[in-house]
Amino acid sequence: MNRIANYLQKEPVLFTAKDLEKFIVENNIEFLNFRYIADDGHLKTLNFYLHSREYLRKILTYGERIDGSSIFKYIDSTSSDLYVIPIYHTAFVNPFSEIPAVDIICTLYDKNYEPLKSSPDQIIKKAKYHLKKITGYDIKILGELEFYIVAPRIEKYEIVNKKGYHETSPFIKFNEFRKKAMKLICECGGKIKYGHSEVGCFVYDNKLYEQHEIEFLPEYAEVAALNLIISKWILRELAFRENIIISFAPKITIDKAGSGLHFHFYLEENGKNVIISNNELNDNAKKAIAGILYNADALCAFGNTIPLSYLRLMPDQEAPTRICWGESNRTALIRIPLGWCSSKDMVAEVNGINNQDFIPSIHQTIEYRGADGTSDIYHIISAIMIAIAYGFTMQNAIEFANSLYIKGNPDTIRNTELISLPYSCYEAAIALEKKRKIFEVDNIFPEGLINSIITKLKSYNDQNFRKMILNNEINLSSIVEEFLHYN
Repeated sequence: MNRIANYLQKEPVLFTAKDLEKFIVENNIEFLNFRYIADDGHLKTLNFYLHSREYLRKILTYGERIDGSSIFKYIDSTSSDLYVIPIYHTAFVNPFSEIPAVDIICTLYDKNYEPLKSSPDQIIKKAKYHLKKITGYDIKILGELEFYIVAPRIEKYEIVNKKGYHETSPFIKFNEFRKKAMKLICECGGKIKYGHSEVGCFVYDNKLYEQHEIEFLPEYAEVAALNLIISKWILRELAFRENIIISFAPKITIDKAGSGLHFHFYLEENGKNVIISNNELNDNAKKAIAGILYNADALCAFGNTIPLSYLRLMPDQEAPTRICWGESNRTALIRIPLGWCSSKDMVAEVNGINNQDFIPSIHQTIEYRGADGTSDIYHIISAIMIAIAYGFTMQNAIEFANSLYIKGNPDTIRNTELISLPYSCYEAAIALEKKRKIFEVDNIFPEGLINSIITKLKSYNDQNFRKMILNNEINLSSIVEEFLHYN
């Protein structure tokens, strides 16, 4: 679907500077936009008007300079210059630009001509390398991006609260908007599995709040992160142009469905899924689960970054509250969803055919359900990989994982034996402080960056936030308004 790839008849991973020059010149592209990720998780933009072919070549060959202190809080303004360097395979035609433009995602280099160690894309590369070094395996990962569409109330065919899952129009009003966004995401290089309306659908203050989800295909870590970053930008940009609001806020009001950012993953070797043996989870899977569960409290510092996050992680919200795992269990922190591990051809059986071409396929993932849309995408994926690697270093990993396996709702089963997730940003910061060395291994997360994350989380002083909200001591609407567009 990527227009540049279609035109060049070439996979993006093979793009060269000459390829991009050819496309830009032959398609009368007037602007080249450098896009890069800052510490707020947003895509930043640097625009170049292409007044000559020579200028285009210079930009593609050398990149440009930017002010690092304006995008990273922990970079000193007295020594802040950074190089912004284009990554050719990320190029796509900007679907919103009124003047024809090509966008390229970039990485950052420091004054010593070395990759900036604290930049999000470098952190994820270091974490991926660390995981491979410890386990010997690669990882494929995908995100489930949940979000609310906020628009003026439409009174006809109103849907019942919490009954929006996979609903169709006219009961769901914005399926076509979501489909339009999915098409644009694919044109910009994203790999989508599917999209659908989600459980949440309610009216508040004469506004319609309608929940949707887009799920992606498994990709290597850097690509999975980029899919999510570009998708969030496209959803917001499209909503802005259609005069509606998109929010990835984890909670908008009590007793309504919250929005998460779930991650599915599996480990692979030479393209083969290595978390399943004889149709069952094997020791590799349980070591990965053990690592995530052991570090679950600290992972909240990367995946649940505002006070509203901890209104989602409450009982009876189909969101995790305690550190445990289970099969097909949406109340557990880690869920093992249905996989395709059988040799049975269900499609042939349903359709009454004998499919001679059917090849049994092993496809199984592990789902981490803790994170939400306030995550720094690169940070949470990196932290998950570090946690998985840690599980492979635990002497008692299998026993530890087995001890936290449950059947049923963790809020009513073995309550005294299961540890709760943090109740606040402040508690998540304390957890990260205690386990920071795990995430600073191999300088994946630099010390200054961990300090910055902890300081920011503590600054909310939200130790009693959940209690005060439930006791109506704080106006929740004003808090939601503050964070409606966060990250």
